[in-house]
Amino acid sequence: MVKMYLNNISIDPQRLERLINIAESSLLPLLKGALLYTIPLTIITFTIGLLLALCTALARISNIKLLEMIARIYVSAIRGTPLLVQLFIIFYGLPTVGITIDPLPAAIIGFSLNVGAYASEIIRAAILSIPKGQWEAAYSLGMDYAQALKRIILPQAARVSVPPLSNTFISLVKDTSLASLILVSEMFRKAQEIAATNYEFLLLYTEAALIYWVICFLLSIVQGAIEKRLSRYIVR
Repeated sequence: MVKMYLNNISIDPQRLERLINIAESSLLPLLKGALLYTIPLTIITFTIGLLLALCTALARISNIKLLEMIARIYVSAIRGTPLLVQLFIIFYGLPTVGITIDPLPAAIIGFSLNVGAYASEIIRAAILSIPKGQWEAAYSLGMDYAQALKRIILPQAARVSVPPLSNTFISLVKDTSLASLILVSEMFRKAQEIAATNYEFLLLYTEAALIYWVICFLLSIVQGAIEKRLSRYIVR
């Protein structure tokens, strides 16, 4: 019965040729969207987010109640609301109170705040995983809090936090597709624009998905190499 069904399936050669032509002609615009917007947006927001995450993590473990409370509220608010809602508030909501932000800066702000909240918990956990004896040893050598943190604690915490932070970076590559909803011309936005002219939504979205998959696959290889190198360094 399956064979009978397959025999009844016919592919229109003209439609097949049309789909191939659309896929070929759309590949370059999609790659340009990835190279000019998706990848740079990921790198910029991840870098800013890491700096924000470090400050937030240090505030969370500090003995300053005000800083700790502000950091807790920030992390709770970002983790407790969808990223899409955050982007819409920044891009579509703020203009109602007189604050207008262009699409790309709005995306950078939104993604950076999101990465900062999630990565801060990773960094905080990594710092807290370092034995207290490391702090005591640093203090016994005459270091103050800042010196101990910079020279002793953070280098060790960085090794612990690399795997989860790498996963955050890879996830961010995929999350940048949400920037298309606030008019950023990244790769998925390009796919939407092309599909709107030829109505081949399945083809274009699948092609974009494959490009995302290739990018994330390559990043996962890099992640594995970094983790392997760090593990050998730790063993030594």
